[in-house]
Amino acid sequence: MNPSLIHTQVDARGRALVTMNRPEVHNAFDDTLISALTAELRRLETDPAVRVLTLTGAGKSFSAGADLGWMRRMADYSPAENLADAQALAELMRTLDRLAKPTIALVQGPVYGGGVGLVACCDIALASPRAAFCLSEVKLGLIPAVISPYVVAAMGARAARRYFLTAERFSAEEALRLGLVHELVAEGELAARGAALAEQLLLNGPQAMVAAKDLVALVAGRPLDAELIAETAERICAARASAEGKEGLGAFLEKRQPQWAKGS
Repeated sequence: MNPSLIHTQVDARGRALVTMNRPEVHNAFDDTLISALTAELRRLETDPAVRVLTLTGAGKSFSAGADLGWMRRMADYSPAENLADAQALAELMRTLDRLAKPTIALVQGPVYGGGVGLVACCDIALASPRAAFCLSEVKLGLIPAVISPYVVAAMGARAARRYFLTAERFSAEEALRLGLVHELVAEGELAARGAALAEQLLLNGPQAMVAAKDLVALVAGRPLDAELIAETAERICAARASAEGKEGLGAFLEKRQPQWAKGS
């Protein structure tokens, strides 16, 4: 991980704050930043001391999407190099979306292109009223391809059809209305609200939250049929029988904090 590109702080409670650190280019990403961020997410996912991950950007912008210098270089790539480059960005999005720990995006300023994908991949997204969003790819003769599964899941197909096609800029208020972000928070209070949500997450069973994220991925868009009903029944059965499930229920009945919440 390149510390000049990604800055990570982990506190004693297991809250990791990951900051994209290219403020001079509005945290636009190129192949180097994509690689560094993917590697850092994977490292934090396997670190038992980390329980919650918050993602933000240094400076005035969350992320301007693709770096123009990187895009100029891509114009000269061979087909194989072009595909490998696209797959690296797709892997970053998949890694963040499927991270086995809760994730929070703190969107303090403008977000363009692939940066919108990062927001959509986080479990919880908070934005300041100064934030603005734009899926600008078609202005460059491109499409928001690798981020599309996550953005469409977050804001819906109908809204995606508009904003993918128009490439118009939309406000934080509109992003909230569409479901791309969950809350609007005054800019000076964004970090504090993110910390409060992280505290809320620390009260919950770590493995239960992993399973809950996986449950959403399982049921989203699937028909409510006998197979799905059976699988969800099996999953709650497994949760009840788990050590974490027994500890949580025992703590509730005994009116005490569960072991994972000690110190919260």
